[in-house]
Amino acid sequence: MTRALFFDVFGTLVDWRGSIAREARRLGLNVDGEAFADAWRNEYQPAMQAVRSGGRGYVKLDVLHRENLDRILPRFGLQAMSESDRAALNLVWHRLDAWPDVVAGLATLRERYLLAPMSNGNIALMADMARHNGFQWDAVLGAEIARDYKPKPEVYLAGCNAFDLAPEACMMVAAHSSDLAAAAACGLKTAHIARPDEFGPGGAGEKGPDVPVDYAALDLLHLAELLSA
Repeated sequence: MTRALFFDVFGTLVDWRGSIAREARRLGLNVDGEAFADAWRNEYQPAMQAVRSGGRGYVKLDVLHRENLDRILPRFGLQAMSESDRAALNLVWHRLDAWPDVVAGLATLRERYLLAPMSNGNIALMADMARHNGFQWDAVLGAEIARDYKPKPEVYLAGCNAFDLAPEACMMVAAHSSDLAAAAACGLKTAHIARPDEFGPGGAGEKGPDVPVDYAALDLLHLAELLSA
């Protein structure tokens, strides 16, 4: 029986692309907000891979995000941005806006299950994002607990261990098939959430899973219906 649901966050629960683009416009940055968001996010996997491969020790995602920001600013003619402005902009990741179904969906799911983010985001980032959006978690799990980054098995298994649950009593919920495949390989159940607009309309967001999953849902409210059936 499933006791706990673990959630990917970036893309699955929150609209990182739209949120960063809006922040760029709010700050008056003379850039294409969506292109800026994409460029920043494109540095995400390479930065984490340096940790996953053992090329550097674990550092929090906030640190990687800041290094990535410094890397892309010259591409947009923003290399003169001050240190204080860079530090403030980096915190946009702490206040990304949720997709419309998420708050109600999590509240419904929490009536029956333990809930926790299983994110590459660090604890402070996840806590701030929860307060920004009204997420209610039973714990904050993921990369900082495991001192490594998904899709390393240690991340998923550390979450199960934190709740004193066997992997088969836990379910990974994500909008990314690769994340679900990695969790399934560790023995977790899996649920895919469709987020076709994660990378913008007509972008590469997944409309459905491309790996076997236990559930495929249109959104979190749909997932709650599937799990209660």
